[in-house]
Amino acid sequence: MASHRKSRPVGTRVAGIRTPALATAALTSVALLSQSANAAPADDKPSLEEVEKKVDDLYRQAESATDNYNAAKEKTTKQRKQVDTLLQDVAQRTQKLNEAREELGSFAAAQYRTGAAAPDTATFLLADTPQDYFDQTQLMGRLTSRQKGAVDDYVSEQSATMKKRQEASQSLQTLTDTQSDLKTAKATVQKKLADARDLLSELTAQEKARLAAIEKQKQQEAARKAAELAQQQAAAEKAAQEATTPQQSTPTAPDSSYATKAAKALAFARAQIGKPYVWGATGPDSYDCSGLTQAAWKAAGVDLPRVTYDQVNAGTTVSLADAQPGDLVFFYDDISHVGLYIGNGMMIHAPKPGAYVREESIYYDGESGIHSVVRPA
Repeated sequence: MASHRKSRPVGTRVAGIRTPALATAALTSVALLSQSANAAPADDKPSLEEVEKKVDDLYRQAESATDNYNAAKEKTTKQRKQVDTLLQDVAQRTQKLNEAREELGSFAAAQYRTGAAAPDTATFLLADTPQDYFDQTQLMGRLTSRQKGAVDDYVSEQSATMKKRQEASQSLQTLTDTQSDLKTAKATVQKKLADARDLLSELTAQEKARLAAIEKQKQQEAARKAAELAQQQAAAEKAAQEATTPQQSTPTAPDSSYATKAAKALAFARAQIGKPYVWGATGPDSYDCSGLTQAAWKAAGVDLPRVTYDQVNAGTTVSLADAQPGDLVFFYDDISHVGLYIGNGMMIHAPKPGAYVREESIYYDGESGIHSVVRPA
């Protein structure tokens, strides 16, 4: 006798409950997805070292953009002065042109009253330019010497005025383009700084503490390298002094006039320690890196350019081993940072946004970060 009992579905038991095969597969998929979801954040989250590098890179990019901003700002100031001068010149020439035109008009009125050459003079005054009319008529032959002089003055003044108007128009366009560059550079700086702040804001208190520990280790290593350089420079100076005779001069001895100026620059820089880094600032309450070095050397009577990639060409390049107090130390391949050397492997500089003017090892970002040393002219 056939059984009417239904066959049992194939499946498994989970926590004492029979689970159909499809449900089992679904649960397995959910478990796998859950594992993947839980693992994803850990895989995507950058390490603390990566965060530090990203933040440092952003600050460096912001400083490079700051130099572009400073250059555009300086250029804008110069071009605005040039435009103002040209527009003033155009206004003065236009006034002279109007006076010359009035004088010609008086001649035309006199000729009209006497009936002499009135049509020709009227046609002259209606021509696009005086020269256009002269090329087609014999008016000049019928004018007196005084009238000819007035016409010559008018033609000359009109030509000069048109030329100045063209120069003013071109300068205005250049000024507009530079102002656009200034706006772009400013936006770039702000974006880089905002990105750096966002990265730092995502760190936990524990991660920030670890980041501070990493920074401290870097500073200790930088101080060690600075001490090594100080020893090397002291040894080289001692050897040079021992080898010097009364008839010889010490090759590495600083020039007295330079040493005097450098001392003034360093005294100024030391007085700024503790003031905040602000991009685009040139003092007296805040500075960026090149703003500080420019102000320091200005206090010594030396005018340096505004931006780092111009300052690097404003003197003589020397080796790091021959660096003297007052020299400028430049950093990175794009020459986006500069500090004022004070000796013993140390410098005074405005480091980065959020920091203050301070003394620090020139190895603060590693030996590879040093680009060159320049002695201002």
